[in-house]
Amino acid sequence: MKPDYLIVGSGLSALVFGALMAKSGKTVQILEAHEHPGGFGHTFTMAKKYTFNAQFHYVWDCGEGQTVNRVLKKLELEREVTFERYDSDGFDRMRMPEHKLDIPSEPEELIQRLSNLFPAHGDLICQFVNEVEKTGAGLKRLSPPIKPIELLKHPNEVFSTVQYLNSTLQDVFDKFQLPQDAQTLLALQWPDFLLPPNQLSFYAWVILFRGYQAGAFYPTQHFEHVINSLVNVIESYGGQVLLNHEVTNFRVTDRTVTGVQAMDLTTHQTHEFTGDTVICNIDPKKAAKMIGESQFSKSLRRKLNYEYSPSNYMAYCVVKDIDLREYGFGKWNLFHTGHHDLNEAFTQMYDRNDFSNPSFAITTPTLLTKGSRDCPEDCQIVEFLTVANYKYFQELRESDRKAYNQKKQEILDSILDVVEKNYVPNFRKHMVFHITGSPTTNERFCWCPNGNSYGSSLTPRNMGMGRLNHETSLNHFYFCNASSGYPGFAPTFWTGALLYQRLSGDQIITNS
Repeated sequence: MKPDYLIVGSGLSALVFGALMAKSGKTVQILEAHEHPGGFGHTFTMAKKYTFNAQFHYVWDCGEGQTVNRVLKKLELEREVTFERYDSDGFDRMRMPEHKLDIPSEPEELIQRLSNLFPAHGDLICQFVNEVEKTGAGLKRLSPPIKPIELLKHPNEVFSTVQYLNSTLQDVFDKFQLPQDAQTLLALQWPDFLLPPNQLSFYAWVILFRGYQAGAFYPTQHFEHVINSLVNVIESYGGQVLLNHEVTNFRVTDRTVTGVQAMDLTTHQTHEFTGDTVICNIDPKKAAKMIGESQFSKSLRRKLNYEYSPSNYMAYCVVKDIDLREYGFGKWNLFHTGHHDLNEAFTQMYDRNDFSNPSFAITTPTLLTKGSRDCPEDCQIVEFLTVANYKYFQELRESDRKAYNQKKQEILDSILDVVEKNYVPNFRKHMVFHITGSPTTNERFCWCPNGNSYGSSLTPRNMGMGRLNHETSLNHFYFCNASSGYPGFAPTFWTGALLYQRLSGDQIITNS
């Protein structure tokens, strides 16, 4: 079988693209090296009774008429794949020394809460939040597919946005002279980016912050159901998703990609796969090295010269005979830092590998939905997330496996010390299972180079006009992943749908 679309990798953007193409009548074949589809969205089971999602925690852009909803409607999945909304009065709960702030959905309420905490800076806080709103609206106008008439109708939004092209979040904090603790509270969901304010693109922060304000969600039947539903669409229209197939080479003739060579990891046999068009969901830089960088145009090679995003540390825990709702947890995430300055907090953990005063996120998936449970009735799942340095963990794992495991345990103990002191006394006594993951775990199980969590790093350099997109400068070959679109659940839906829209002419997503 020679499909219309041969797709390399089964990350979320590839599954969205494949499902849309299959439903439109095209033949689709997907090759995935992992035993599970979904990339960072895949779900794994431990001890035969606890299921965890690899990296997704909460999502946005899932409300009526928003990107995810539009795609699901096109696939006739909107009744099958539903979402539970987080508490709109405080979907992210920020905790730091001397201050706490619950982030509300309404910008006016956010201004009020911050002004109550920092009354001498009320005007500056108001100006900053209003600028975030204006920039967010401008970014929407400037995102593909761009409608020039919309740019002409809203010149102030567009101008306001363009001026921040090379700005970090810290640059804009400084412009509005926000007090240090207000900066920390506003940026405390930094584990969503794995970058501190002085490195993070202001654009990236605005897109995500406003996205969650418009609605933070969790899938009713968990993430595994979302992934499986997309796979089912592909297969029900005659497509294939072949797991345990690692692509080892691309076939290129006269600047045209005609197919790939892949090894079946269960039999170790190599097979040839061809397609009229090849869609690359694996890391573009990795794919370019396999193909030969000289095959690409000079301008494309420049775009491929991105740095990878930092990686992360995860702890997946199960507690028993305790209800975390009694300790302040519920339909929200909690972000904790022991620092007043997140730039310093990041440096301490990422550059110095010192987790003695950790900054981290806590999420409780079993409190977010009553849909098909991911653990026994008398248990609840708690997950912790923070940044971690890939090079450090890689060297540790290769040189001293015992020290590597000890470091992972040390970080967990440091986090649990904070949890027991500030949130849940005797947490450890209720913990019946835990497993930790480092940057090298990301690389092994999510096939991401350097354990990166978001493809290219979300710095201003990688978020500007020269950012990689679907175009590859080779014939019948397109990129479709986080580095050629944007990372995260909703942005990968957008990336896959936008490529479908460009190749099919069938418009699903809009900026209005």
